[in-house]
Amino acid sequence: MPASRDRAIAALYGVAIGDALGMPTQLMSRAAVAERHGRLSGFEAADAHHPLAAGMAAGSITDDTEQALLLAGMLIDGAGRIDPRQFARALVSWENDMRGRGSLDLLGPSTKRAVEAVLGGESVEAAGRFGTTNGAAMRVTPVGIAVSATDLEVLVDRVEEASLVSHNTGVAIAGASAVAAAVSAGIDGANLEAAFEAAIAAAAIGRQRGYWVAAADVSRRIRWAIGLADQSDSERSLTDIYELVGTSLATQESVPAAFAILATFPDDPWRACLAAASLGGDSDTVAAMVGAVAGATHGTAGFPREARATVDRVNGLHLEPIVDGLLALR
Repeated sequence: MPASRDRAIAALYGVAIGDALGMPTQLMSRAAVAERHGRLSGFEAADAHHPLAAGMAAGSITDDTEQALLLAGMLIDGAGRIDPRQFARALVSWENDMRGRGSLDLLGPSTKRAVEAVLGGESVEAAGRFGTTNGAAMRVTPVGIAVSATDLEVLVDRVEEASLVSHNTGVAIAGASAVAAAVSAGIDGANLEAAFEAAIAAAAIGRQRGYWVAAADVSRRIRWAIGLADQSDSERSLTDIYELVGTSLATQESVPAAFAILATFPDDPWRACLAAASLGGDSDTVAAMVGAVAGATHGTAGFPREARATVDRVNGLHLEPIVDGLLALR
């Protein structure tokens, strides 16, 4: 298998693996995760009283992977381009299907508000002007697979298209651009350090796009957060990430946190995903972003074969044909 294809497959599997690991811990504090789950070592089911994931089996994916796959399908069908209005309609259909399946993990606050505005007649450009959460970053991995990072301006153009309908703000586009660029650079053969530099540069471009909102600079926060990482004392690093960087839905917290976790465990994608899932907060999204970048820079060997088999079996995933469709656009 060509190395680029292996890395692309690993990136999309990384989203699903990180997402499923963080499914039972999302919205919990780090202390509550430790009390209920201890030190995560694999997939676990959600508690019966979990506010979003109650009843979900170990290895189940959430909205992070579901929306990434929705975006992937639209990219393939649109020959690499996204029609924002069509995307808005697809997101509504997806949410209705999720609700029909009894899921409580539906559209995030920024996406739901913006999609309802678009369907109500508001312009696509204006609808996403308040979208500052990490919804664009959580689903953007397919853009990184489909578009090369050799021209970051072009890559950010495609990220902006994928973000426009729900997250048309500089901070959200910056966060999504960072994840997409790191994934794309990894598929092109970059190691983790080089992927970090691509992410930082793309985030600096992305912050100039969309509507301005009062938010910290994602590009600079990624570099600062990476600097907190201490591979010799991972517990201290994770405490700093949790307490200083943050793991909330805010793009300027969760995206830098993902990169800091990667810097703490640069050679072990599986351990990085477990650590991300153990931090609580928006843990499924942080772990999904960690998995995407780690997969793109290490390939499928970075994850246990059984982990990939589990998310396939539990969720009925068939990711390789999707990856091939995305790579055909590259």
